[in-house]
Amino acid sequence: MTTKKNEIGKAFIEIDNAKYELPLYKPNVGPNVVDISKLYAQANVFTYDPGFTSTANCSSTITYIDGENGILLYRGYKIEDLVENADFLEVSYLLLNGELPNIKEKNDFVNAITYHSMLHEQMTRFYAGFRRDAHPMAITCGVIGALSAFYHDSTDINDPQQRMIASRRLIAKMPTIAAMAYKYSLGQPFVYPKNDLGYASNFMHMCFSFPTEDYKINKILADALDKVFILHADHEQNASTSTVRLAGSSGANPFACIAAGVASLWGPAHGGANEAALNMLEEIGTADNITKYIKKAKDSNDPFRLMGFGHRVYKSYDPRAKIMQKTCHEVLDALSLRDDPLLKVAMELEKIALEDPYFIEKKLYPNVDFYSGIILRALGFPKDMFTVLFALARTVGWISQWKEMIEDSEQRIGRPRQLYMGNVDKKFINLEDR
Repeated sequence: MTTKKNEIGKAFIEIDNAKYELPLYKPNVGPNVVDISKLYAQANVFTYDPGFTSTANCSSTITYIDGENGILLYRGYKIEDLVENADFLEVSYLLLNGELPNIKEKNDFVNAITYHSMLHEQMTRFYAGFRRDAHPMAITCGVIGALSAFYHDSTDINDPQQRMIASRRLIAKMPTIAAMAYKYSLGQPFVYPKNDLGYASNFMHMCFSFPTEDYKINKILADALDKVFILHADHEQNASTSTVRLAGSSGANPFACIAAGVASLWGPAHGGANEAALNMLEEIGTADNITKYIKKAKDSNDPFRLMGFGHRVYKSYDPRAKIMQKTCHEVLDALSLRDDPLLKVAMELEKIALEDPYFIEKKLYPNVDFYSGIILRALGFPKDMFTVLFALARTVGWISQWKEMIEDSEQRIGRPRQLYMGNVDKKFINLEDR
């Protein structure tokens, strides 16, 4: 089903003295959009937009970002309200279905996710095929892609029931897949999910408990991780989400599409930003070095860059960072980690950045990656697990975007065009004459 577009007028483009008329649409919020979909057919020209930064590749009702004013909406709800009043599975239901659940709907959804959290036992043997030092993202990506080999009953993308089952399976099994990747990297036995634990608590249990000793769930830490998941659940048409949609446009099954999203997220410019922020803090070393490194960051000739500050979309304070900042301090207090040297550097750097005119003028506020890296480190996760946790949370956003695309009557296989600048009409030279 396609949401009816609100056409408010026409835009005109003149090419070689010929004038072409293009529909102009007004979204519910945000800049107006010029529809160029028929421009090639009419004028035999393409538009050029590297990175698609000025191009809307779809119509969506899921997530909206106002980067100038620091606003993030999930299905029309402010992210601040959702983090304060809902849990991750409630938000997952919202992203998937368009509305917050009532009590019965939430209970049914939570039960469905809980009782889908086990992996097919044969899948656990996949892990043994990876090198012991394999990156957890490599393992996660591979295992998710293999899900379609085990769950044939939910790969028919034209069947709404199978789409729903696949969506729930992905949300349910992702924590188990991620936790097993973590345990495998440590050489520790896998820990199976428990049906009496919540989503974030269950993930912590699978990561940090042992067959010989149960992990005692700290509610403050579990709630903090749940908030991290909510804040990373979706973020409009970013690189990995666009990858999922592009893969899905070919008719690929949902498990393959989500594996493609994980691969895209793995890039350091995307999902690896929180790990990069923590690496930066380690490079700074001590609070005494902060002034020196800030001076380096201000020097345009110095390659050093402050990671975890500023954002491609947000030109004011990232609304997720404000929430994460509060959560970060709660976690540090709960774990009595205020004296941790690395976290001391982070807190002092945060203080300076919020007061320094240079940062304020350039709108280089601490972003969500700055705080999430600190939180995840405090919870006990190594750096190479950070992007895996990002993927775990983002799975619900990916699958919601995939589902919306499949149900969109305007959906076509993705086929970007290019500005070709290569050779033309080269003469072939036989091998012996080259």
